[in-house]
Amino acid sequence: MRLKALVALTCASIVAIPATASFAQKRVKWKMQSAFGSSLPHLGTSGVRFSKNIAELSDDKFKIKFHEPGALVPALECFDAAAKGSVDACWTTPGYHAGKFPAASFFTAVPFGPGFGEYLAWKWFGNGNKIRDELYAKNGLKGFDSFCIGPETSGWFKTEIKGGIDSLKGIKMRFFGLGAKVMQKMGVSTQLLAGADIYPALEKGVIDATEFSMPTIDIKLGFYQIAKNNYFPGWHQQVSCSEILMNKKGFEALPKNYQKMVEIAAGESVAYTYAETEAKNPQAMLDMGEKYGVITRRWSDADLAKLEQGWLDVLKEESAKDPLFKKVAEDFLSFRKTYRKWGDAQRLKSTYLK
Repeated sequence: MRLKALVALTCASIVAIPATASFAQKRVKWKMQSAFGSSLPHLGTSGVRFSKNIAELSDDKFKIKFHEPGALVPALECFDAAAKGSVDACWTTPGYHAGKFPAASFFTAVPFGPGFGEYLAWKWFGNGNKIRDELYAKNGLKGFDSFCIGPETSGWFKTEIKGGIDSLKGIKMRFFGLGAKVMQKMGVSTQLLAGADIYPALEKGVIDATEFSMPTIDIKLGFYQIAKNNYFPGWHQQVSCSEILMNKKGFEALPKNYQKMVEIAAGESVAYTYAETEAKNPQAMLDMGEKYGVITRRWSDADLAKLEQGWLDVLKEESAKDPLFKKVAEDFLSFRKTYRKWGDAQRLKSTYLK
């Protein structure tokens, strides 16, 4: 009996040694710089939620600390910081890297582009994210889609735009991504500003107008205090997807189960955040008018046609001068062409009753 007890104790000790060693090895702490403030609906709050999910999934062994914009590096400079390893990860969006690679904007949003289902179909099951991953790998980076949001608004203006799109020539406007290139075709002087920098720029007259996101977010940023005319639809961003961008070597050094936690938690955040935006923005849009005196306006069909033509011109011109842009554009358009028969067959009008 004593021998059996000794053998059992020895076996238990042998099993316990690698388990204890493994437990010690799996404690990881990362710094994650966000491009969006922690209290900013959807954009920032999703990053806070992601960090909490990772901590819970790992029983607090893997901690990704959320850092406010500018706390570690400037909000729009995460690409280089993550590539160099200055930060472990960034809660950001591909369009913020368009200064380096104009084609990167395709991975956030596309003017006159698809809805949520079709867009993710291209990114996840077409070649969208495959091309993105190849680009990031060459720069020492790894990324996962981390959240998507619903349609945005297309501009906050101090006065009604009575002359339509043509009357915007010469104004200074904050605008994002590929949509900014279209607005430049309309004669608008655009610049890209981080969310926290927009209100003071609008207040001081550095810019005359702005777009940023959607009612829940734009109310938080206070644009309605300066500009009361909010234009729809969000032709430039019908759906927008962002990312957790990581140092590639740092990600690959993680235990395999931690890598899978990041991937799965990011994927869950994509669906959760998109549904959250669709749930909360209808009431927020009503609040804009009833509480804050915002006037909801819509571009005419003629204006939208000019913007669409502007987008086709941008596609042609950018593809002619940038091989990467051409590659991504052709793949995106090819996917949409294949999808169109299915999409058109399933499309419904808002009502068929008269």
